[in-house]
This record gives sequence, C-alpha cells and structure tokens, in this order.
Amino acid sequence: MMEWVLVGIGGIFGALARFLVTQWITRTTDRLFPWATFLINMGGSFGLGFLLGAIGPDSGISLLLGTGFLGSFTTYSTFSLEVIQVGRKSKKVSLLYLFLSMIMGVCMAALGYITGGWLATAGIGY
Repeated sequence: MMEWVLVGIGGIFGALARFLVTQWITRTTDRLFPWATFLINMGGSFGLGFLLGAIGPDSGISLLLGTGFLGSFTTYSTFSLEVIQVGRKSKKVSLLYLFLSMIMGVCMAALGYITGGWLATAGIGY
C-alpha cells in the first residue's frame, strides 16, 4: 500500500511540474518545434538514468521520484501526437524531432545512469 502512496504523490507533483514547465517554455520558444515536450523528455531521461544509476530501482525513493514524479513529468503520448501534428506543417521538422528525441533520449538516460553510478561509487549522495 505504501508503494501506491509514493507513486501517487510523485505523480501529482510530476504532472504539475510538466504543466508549469510546458506553459513557461511555450511562451518563450518557437511554435513549430515542440521544445517543451522535447526538453521535458530529455531532462526526464537523464533524471531517471541518474536516479537508477545512483540508488537502483528497489527503493521508496525510486518509486516516488522515478515511477511517480518522472513517470508523470515525461510524456511519450504527447511526443507521439506532436510528431504527427508537426508533420502536417513540416515533414523535415517532424523527422528531426522524432530522431533527436529517440537518439538523445537514450543518450541522456545513459549519461544520467553513468553519472549517477559514478557518484554512488565515489560515495557522494546515497
């Protein structure tokens, strides 16, 4: 039961954070490229990699921050829809968004995982 509570609390704050960050970024960036979702997903990929590299998947913190917060902060469904919507305006920008998101997302997760593991091994943090 406690796991559900941790995931739920993290999810509430992750969804609110995504909403606020999206509002702020869309007011300050180009409208064609979906910068808000792109930056949120890149940050979330790094964050989840870092978290799991530093403390692993089997803790209350990973449920709260990983599954809960970052799970609701990042968004695959919005990304998928934006690829289609941008594609209706510009096929080139849509393909750029698709490939940058997929390749950079994996790279950011790997970088986060390596960094988190390095800090854990160095005895910094958890």
